[in-house]
Amino acid sequence: MDLFDYMREQNMNRQNARGEGPLASRLRPDTLDEIVGQEHIIGKDKLLYRAIRADKLGSVILFGPPGTGKTTIARVIANTTNADFKQLNATTAGKKDMEEVVAEAKQNMAMYARKTILFIDEIHRFNKAQQDYLLPFVEDGTVTLIGATTENPFFEVNRALISRSRLFELKPLSAANIRTLIHRAVEDDKKGMGMYRPYIDDNAVDFLSDIAEGDARAALNAIELAVLTTDPDPDGPNAGRIHLTLDIMQECIQKRAIGYDKDGNNHYDTISAFIKSMRGSDPDAAAYYVARMLEAGEDIKFIARRIMICASEDVGNADPMALVVAVNASLAVERVGLPEARIILTHAATYVACAPKSNAVVMAIDKAQEVVRRTGNLPVPVYLRDVHYEADRGGEGLGEFRGNGTGYKYAHDYPHNYVDQQYLPDAVKDEVFYEPSENGYEQDIRENFRKIGRKKNGTMEQPGFEELHGKI
Repeated sequence: MDLFDYMREQNMNRQNARGEGPLASRLRPDTLDEIVGQEHIIGKDKLLYRAIRADKLGSVILFGPPGTGKTTIARVIANTTNADFKQLNATTAGKKDMEEVVAEAKQNMAMYARKTILFIDEIHRFNKAQQDYLLPFVEDGTVTLIGATTENPFFEVNRALISRSRLFELKPLSAANIRTLIHRAVEDDKKGMGMYRPYIDDNAVDFLSDIAEGDARAALNAIELAVLTTDPDPDGPNAGRIHLTLDIMQECIQKRAIGYDKDGNNHYDTISAFIKSMRGSDPDAAAYYVARMLEAGEDIKFIARRIMICASEDVGNADPMALVVAVNASLAVERVGLPEARIILTHAATYVACAPKSNAVVMAIDKAQEVVRRTGNLPVPVYLRDVHYEADRGGEGLGEFRGNGTGYKYAHDYPHNYVDQQYLPDAVKDEVFYEPSENGYEQDIRENFRKIGRKKNGTMEQPGFEELHGKI
């Protein structure tokens, strides 16, 4: 950090102390107990909480949507740790900046036995070479890395860096979490907007906490804009106070409240009726509820998401094209927008409503997850393991890709590209998870199972290849 960086940071701290900095920045908590949300990783009995409290934090990567608290957690660590805390943003920093941090970290360790924590925001913006530069210094403990990213780290962060770090996923904040932050912003007269004496209607709080979709920064920015641009009440019992109404909050966040009814409960009733209409194969009702939601000002992306879920949950493999139509509709409505998006949404909703129905996919994953949770990580059959990986680990006699000499039967070497073979671990080899229905394309799946003689746990006892060969 040079003199200019130091002075800028000091000025920003003084601005925040005087209530002049951005509200979202001022309201960032100073301690672990002030953090709102993310209880699954920062709760008092959780690993990250204990590690920060004990100042024994190893390298971590925090990933999740914007406004969920990644930078907040890093700032709390900075206030809690005895280590030297450095921060870089990958959108503006480069290798030279990292070299300076590493050089200072080595000096701190050599002269004062003091550790250095390096927080890199938007770490996915660093290229592979920049990320690789950090590896030896993270490995030997010169720096403890805290990386923050809105992207999936398994795609955007080097595997070597991931292997040296613990990953913590941050979830979108709940509506209750956002509601807590809204009240804190309105009422806190030191860090928040309390010095302006605002008060906010309950329906405005409910609207803002819902429309923010888990993004605390979006809600706080709307509160700040509303307070700074709204005149105080001229008279009455609240004279001199700023009244934050639903209309004001709609304008400040540039989204309209869903106008189904006064308290908003009908919003959930309508979307429930929409989903059940598609599930119940009523295209007229599906089109009606699309129209009703559009007239109320519902977000077209929200409607598209519900159609995608229904296409997989309630149609599934009875008509695999339903999900294709739904996904493409979701892309199309974002590119086209209203008013034409109404046609695209109705196209997708009526297709899903008219499609044959099956929840066999849901039943399959529900049962499979229950078995996995009950049995744990069972060993994969030897003949199904990665041959090249086994060889790299010193395995011998593992054969070639097709599994020659390993017991693996390569399906394409057999008639009709099928061979009866055990793929599940031994302990669960007789489990049946996916049972196709008699509806739509799943009839074809069942017929294909019959033709190829697929057998499982006594089900579909059909002629084998010897009897079917040459008849299909």
